[in-house]
Amino acid sequence: MIVLYHPRAAKPRNRRFPLSILSLAAVLEGHEEYMIVDGNADANETDTLLRLLGTEKVELLAVSVMPGPQMIPAVETCRQLRARYPGIPIVWGGYFPSIYADTVLNASYVDFAIRGQGEETLLELLEALRGKRTCESVRGLSFKGSAGSHRHNPERPMKGPDAFPWSPFHRIPADQYVRPSFFGRRTAVHQASIGCPFQCGFCGVISAYGSLQKMESPARTEAILRHLVQNYGVDSIQFYDNNFFLQEDHTREQMERLSPLGLGWWCEARIDLMLRYSDDTFARIRRAGCKMIFFGAESGSNWVLEDMNKQLKTEQTLELAQRIRQFDIIPEFSFVVGNPKDPERDTTECLGFIRTIKKINPASEIIIYPYTPVPQRERMYGNVEDQIEFPATPDEWTTERWQNFAIRKDPRNPWAKPSTLRRLDDFRLVVSSRWPTVQDLRLPAWGRGGLQALSAWRYRLGFYAFPYELKLMQRLTELRKPEAESL
Repeated sequence: MIVLYHPRAAKPRNRRFPLSILSLAAVLEGHEEYMIVDGNADANETDTLLRLLGTEKVELLAVSVMPGPQMIPAVETCRQLRARYPGIPIVWGGYFPSIYADTVLNASYVDFAIRGQGEETLLELLEALRGKRTCESVRGLSFKGSAGSHRHNPERPMKGPDAFPWSPFHRIPADQYVRPSFFGRRTAVHQASIGCPFQCGFCGVISAYGSLQKMESPARTEAILRHLVQNYGVDSIQFYDNNFFLQEDHTREQMERLSPLGLGWWCEARIDLMLRYSDDTFARIRRAGCKMIFFGAESGSNWVLEDMNKQLKTEQTLELAQRIRQFDIIPEFSFVVGNPKDPERDTTECLGFIRTIKKINPASEIIIYPYTPVPQRERMYGNVEDQIEFPATPDEWTTERWQNFAIRKDPRNPWAKPSTLRRLDDFRLVVSSRWPTVQDLRLPAWGRGGLQALSAWRYRLGFYAFPYELKLMQRLTELRKPEAESL
């Protein structure tokens, strides 16, 4: 038996389909005996795994791991499982081991790391464990060699979603993942592509997958979503693609297929690509049910955008903010603030730029992150290789210091002054109070009105310091923070 483990990563109200594990289950379905354990749906994930490994003949435990909160249960559980069942191989895959393979292999409780796309690598690893091939022949695999050395096999060429079977939704308690959201009463998630063709210097996607994007065919996307509608009562979707609108002809066909399904939905897109789309295509996107699009604006300064290789101009962001208003689609603009070469200047210019966006399109949602570096295949954004040393073990990633780094709560970057980070946090607090996110379904009218009233004078005067009353009010209302929560 193969056990697929998805460690707990979100609060129950934020749980969504564990797409990473489901993609592995898809290639095992009908060929291998397997079980899925998802900590987001199983409150006793460690006990469940201990029982499974103790009662079943388990060949391999495959764990999908992201940086941040998921690291804690991943480390704790794998350590316990290795102590109890030392003969069962453990492999980590997903975003974290794709970027930090050496760190993963430094753990005594992990034997293998899968980098990048994992479906075929998992199947070939099983063949290696069964003596049908060598580990050295498995592309995308990292493993422990002799004398503590680490072996990193060549990268595996990426394949598009159409090359693999559908996710076996029947193998999980699907109703536990179909949750209310701003987009509908029964929201599910789907990923219709993998990778991204751009090379933004701050982003970890190219470190994990390279600079390619493989799209799912519109016909397959429609078929999967229709299945979710008919079998699980889904009425809304969040697309987890890095770039949902890569080509206009693909988009137009996709919209024709989505429209009859009557879904409300959210996705991510590039500003520059969408500016090339015709008004007719924008109108089709809205008629197909799109309510909100997440855009990586990233900065309010062209010198910063150039340094991060964003291939975007601030003027394009303003143009998009203005143009999208007529189509009744809410733009959600994210910003990565704190250029290592001049974080104070970057912060000042970015805050002013956000005010300009809100003036042009007040419905714009604003997501602000302090720049948090990840290792890159070439150079890191800001040339900070000699200014930061990442943890050498997964255990260190579970400490408070590195958990705060991973969730961008307190990255402690040596190039950013604490006063600059406080200014950024204070501004974010004022803006999120002046315009509480429309995605917060639990926020009562009195809470929304109170936040807006308390923050109005601060925003008008540009006075963001010491917003203690807003902190208290957000705590009382439990205001949803999109930058910190799963959608």
